[in-house]
Amino acid sequence: MAQAKQGDTVRVHYTGKLDDGTVFDTSSERSPLEFTIGEGEIIPGFEQAVIGMKPGETKTVRIPPEEAYGPHRDDMTLTVDRDQFPEDLDPEPGQQLQVRQPGGGAVIVTVSEVSESTVTLDANHPLAGRLLTFDIQLLDIVSEQDQSIELC
Repeated sequence: MAQAKQGDTVRVHYTGKLDDGTVFDTSSERSPLEFTIGEGEIIPGFEQAVIGMKPGETKTVRIPPEEAYGPHRDDMTLTVDRDQFPEDLDPEPGQQLQVRQPGGGAVIVTVSEVSESTVTLDANHPLAGRLLTFDIQLLDIVSEQDQSIELC
C-alpha cells in the first residue's frame, strides 16, 4: 500500500487541540483538508506528520511552536493610546481588528489588554508559542508525485 510522500496531494481529517484539551480546529463537520505535501500550504509539523502515513491510518502528533506558528514574539505587540481609536469603537480583550500600515497594507491584530488610557495590540498568530496536538487520519492519496526517472 502506498505511503504519503513529498509532492503527493492528500486528503485528511484532523482535530487540533491545545494542552488543556480545547479544540481549536477540526475538519470533522466539514470536507476533509486537501493539500500537497511540500507546497507550504499548512504548518510544517503537520506536513511532516503525514509523510509515511498510509490511507486509513490515524495518528496523534504533538507539534512544537517552531514547527507550527512560531514563538510568540514580544516585538509584534504594541501599546497605543486609546485616543488613537475611533470614538465609537470600544476595544475589548480578544477582539480582532484590522490595522492599516504606513505602506497601505493591513494587518489583523488581537486586542490583548485594555486600560483607561491604552490598548495593547498583538499581531502574533493566535496559536504562536503554543504546543499543538493533532489527531490526523489520512483518508486518501489523491495524486502521487511521479518519481520516474527519464534516461536519455
